[in-house]
Amino acid sequence: MSRFYHLRTHTGEKTFHCNMPKGTFAQKSHLTRHVRTHTEEKPFQCSVCEATYTQKDSLTKHLEAHTAEKSFHRDMWKTAFAQKYHLTSHLRSHTGEKPFQCSVCKATFGGKGQLTNHLRTHTGEKPFQCSVCEATFAQKGNLARHLRTHIGEKPFHCDMCEVSFGQKAHLSSHLRTHTGDKPFHCDMCDAIFTHKSHLSFHLRTHTGEKPFHCEMCEATFARKSHLSLHLRSHTGEKPFHCKMCEAAFAHTAHLHRHLRIHTGEKPFQCNMCEATFAQKGNLTRHLRTHTGAS
Repeated sequence: MSRFYHLRTHTGEKTFHCNMPKGTFAQKSHLTRHVRTHTEEKPFQCSVCEATYTQKDSLTKHLEAHTAEKSFHRDMWKTAFAQKYHLTSHLRSHTGEKPFQCSVCKATFGGKGQLTNHLRTHTGEKPFQCSVCEATFAQKGNLARHLRTHIGEKPFHCDMCEVSFGQKAHLSSHLRTHTGDKPFHCDMCDAIFTHKSHLSFHLRTHTGEKPFHCEMCEATFARKSHLSLHLRSHTGEKPFHCKMCEAAFAHTAHLHRHLRIHTGEKPFQCNMCEATFAQKGNLTRHLRTHTGAS
């Protein structure tokens, strides 16, 4: 480092500015490296494989995976690590050892980083801030996923269709629509589900839990979406508009029902005669003329 750059470590001068919010740097090379966090440029490429990196030191660490510099080995499967503490952390995945304990709730963790992340659930600390908006996050990975909502990046592609996703978990869920896999099982009945959230909703039919509370009345709901629909009964909001007339509705189902007035569609058919109806309730009433029920 030249004397010119060194003096800035004492003065705190930062003359190089990032065009995106809140980025100033003492050296131009630091600014260049920082800008890559926005552009996702990765100019450092591995000469052995196709891996690319934003920083040279990250490439150097990666190259150790190809060279013989991994001197720390796990005996059973010969898994190798460049640094001894990586081996130590890895071994805990086999032994179950969790030496790092939370001082607040006594939860234990296998890695110091996991404890650090956990502590933020108690402190509420969110040190990772979006450079585009004011959103903050407790985990760096959550910030990375959030940034994709700004740039529209969807790096996770389905091999079975042309759909892409911003998060790997969303791709995994989508793939089940192709495979039919339902890995989430209810412990109380034989029901199985494609998504974990669907299992969570289902379990409330057994427990009766309704965790979503209306702030305007005493109504409670098992699903957040049901609460959102209910709130419109208080606010009068009608966000679903008919394109054929000026009618507006609080629920999308009500809009679909209304549209049949314009289209003449009658999807509900009597199984005892040829009568058809636009509304299911009308079919129900009609069936009573066959059964004699009042």
